[in-house]
Amino acid sequence: MPITKNTNSPAKAVDSPWKTAWRRFTKNRLAVIGFILIVFMFMFCFLGPLFSPYNLFDYNSKLKNLAPSSTYWLGTDKLGRDMLLRVMLAGRISLLVGLVATLITVIIGATLGALAGFYGKFVDTIIMRVADIFMALPSLPILIILGAVLSDLKVHPNIRIYYLMVIIGILNWTTLARLVRGQILTLREQEFMQATEALGLKDTRKIFKHLLPNTVPVIIVTATLSVAGAILSESALSFLGIGVVPPTPSWGNMISAANNLIDFRKRPWLWIPPGTCILITTVAINLIGDGLRDALDPKTKK
Repeated sequence: MPITKNTNSPAKAVDSPWKTAWRRFTKNRLAVIGFILIVFMFMFCFLGPLFSPYNLFDYNSKLKNLAPSSTYWLGTDKLGRDMLLRVMLAGRISLLVGLVATLITVIIGATLGALAGFYGKFVDTIIMRVADIFMALPSLPILIILGAVLSDLKVHPNIRIYYLMVIIGILNWTTLARLVRGQILTLREQEFMQATEALGLKDTRKIFKHLLPNTVPVIIVTATLSVAGAILSESALSFLGIGVVPPTPSWGNMISAANNLIDFRKRPWLWIPPGTCILITTVAINLIGDGLRDALDPKTKK
């Protein structure tokens, strides 16, 4: 009796786009290394202080400028405070500024870009001309001026951090808005948008339920790279003394504290640890951003 093949066998399950993107991301070794490094930095900064036997405000002039030892792993600063604890707490501030500033950038940039791409004509012209104005403005000088204004107004250090997040976020929305606008211009001509027209859906639902979700890959990649830029902006301002100000620590103002030749040559533990943390964090975030771009871009070959 002849053997016949079963033609009714179940079809092989197809992975979702997100599972495919994750698989492609994990095959990128540099991106995985960046992901591991950024997870380590978050654990180091947010969980590390919980295990420290020291306090941020433990001042002891007898212990100032001690070299790294078994007691103080990264030495002490000019006021006798544990440098390891300060580096970890400073990382909380720098990472928080980067994340919140990027969130503000995403909200403003994605919303304005979607409105410009969907409505076009007058709305598109107004939004894109405003974006051109923002892009023409030099970001760092404006940040320096606004930081100086906050210093003149004597804003409390704890509140100053939030102003800094908002300022950085508002100044960096233009790139994302242009990218989202370009995606929306393409998507609004697709068949699924014609279906929404036939169903009579409201414009807000078309934009936020059907168009913006399709731009998530672009938003994720741009936002990832924006975090590194926000951290560097905060570090630069704090280094200049107009960002996060003492006693609140940040990686930038910790480097700024080592502001003389003696500290630079004979006390490297005052500036190398925060500088290394900035380097590791920004490189890791950029590696993740590059990996996400390759994983989420449908045009990239397997």
